[in-house]
Amino acid sequence: MSEIVKQAREFATVAHQRINHRRKYTKQPYEVHLKSVAHIVASVTDDEEMIAAAWLHDTVEDTAATHYDIEQQFGKGVHDLVYALTDISKQGDGNRATRKGIDRTHLSGASVRAKSVKLADLIDNLRDICKHDAKFAKVYLQEMSALLEVLGEGDETLLRRAGKELCRCSRKLGLDQPPGSMLVEEERVVPWHEGFSQRRVQRIFKEVFTARDVGELLHSFDAGQLSSEVREVMQEQSVTVAGIRKDGLVTGYVRIKDLSSGTCGQRARSFSYDQMVYDDTSLMDVILILTRHDYCFLAILDEVIGVITRLDMEKPIVRMWLFGMITIIEIEFAALIQKKWPNESWRDLCSAGRLRKAEALCGERLRISQQSDLLDCLQLGDKARVLFSDAEILKQVGFNSRSDVDRAIKSVESLRNNLAHGQSIVAYDWPSIVSLSQGVQRMMTNI
Repeated sequence: MSEIVKQAREFATVAHQRINHRRKYTKQPYEVHLKSVAHIVASVTDDEEMIAAAWLHDTVEDTAATHYDIEQQFGKGVHDLVYALTDISKQGDGNRATRKGIDRTHLSGASVRAKSVKLADLIDNLRDICKHDAKFAKVYLQEMSALLEVLGEGDETLLRRAGKELCRCSRKLGLDQPPGSMLVEEERVVPWHEGFSQRRVQRIFKEVFTARDVGELLHSFDAGQLSSEVREVMQEQSVTVAGIRKDGLVTGYVRIKDLSSGTCGQRARSFSYDQMVYDDTSLMDVILILTRHDYCFLAILDEVIGVITRLDMEKPIVRMWLFGMITIIEIEFAALIQKKWPNESWRDLCSAGRLRKAEALCGERLRISQQSDLLDCLQLGDKARVLFSDAEILKQVGFNSRSDVDRAIKSVESLRNNLAHGQSIVAYDWPSIVSLSQGVQRMMTNI
């Protein structure tokens, strides 16, 4: 945890404790909410000012602290975020609907960073309200839906999570559909021969398979247990990392190789913000976290319950997901080629030798009465070379040259071969897995 985030946590915790500020329904100390919002923000960004602002977002609104205090203590960047996140309406401005409209207008002009923090705040608040107050939840759903209309520039992952929470709460309350239309519009059906719609591909890539599908239960031990005892149990259970409990809550973790002496609590490490994932965190985000850390930790309602390692990326569901992503890339390449070069006008962009092989394969398929067209008979690498012969598309996806394309495609083809033959992918193809995740994301975003 960075110094500015530590200071923000301490400042906010003390400020709210001074007024004995507690959550309305659970009566827990208010810092429970602040911690949850900070964790949610940290799950999508390393931006220290945003995470600090997550801790501080209610400080001016609810405590004796002022905007001046925030700027003096944390600088202009954090101050501007907290200012954007602080309601400006007053009781004298009118009824609740009027006041919320004023605050919504204020927030509509906020930065992308501030809007992202606000999304995290909405996610945590809705969970709490929907669980404990069905009557007010119906009011809050309407207000949240209206807010989401002005928060569309915020972090895409958090916007999607907010929409999912909106839908979940609506279903729990027995509503036919969530209020508002922004997040529940029907997806246009796209014929197969036109390829997948961008939105459908993004849904498959980001939403269908998530952290909850690969996480394993995090075994945990009381902080006072001896390291030698904990190490013995971990060896028996074949686990390399375990949670450390204090007062019944998992507050940190320990690696088996660190358990040399003393108590396991003395060997514990704190959870890093950017190690935390949630049940709906995409596999893509999990993979990116595992490029920076040996472990990431799965939290449900701010309680750490699971762990994910690189070895979990060998699981069948991840292998299926990766193979599916490669297939989606190939389908999308074909759809884009058909759109840009209709009526096989792409033929001149393919080498004569590769074209002859595709024609031979197409002829064989037709001979056995298998419907096919010439483009389908090109290999993935052939499609990539045709598509990225266009300099604009090359630039949009983030490649610097066609040589970069060739290297990337060879890497993907190697990964596909290892997936198809049941070979280890983490040991040999980890860079390819990371590149594939990033590449599909760029393609879906930019093309």
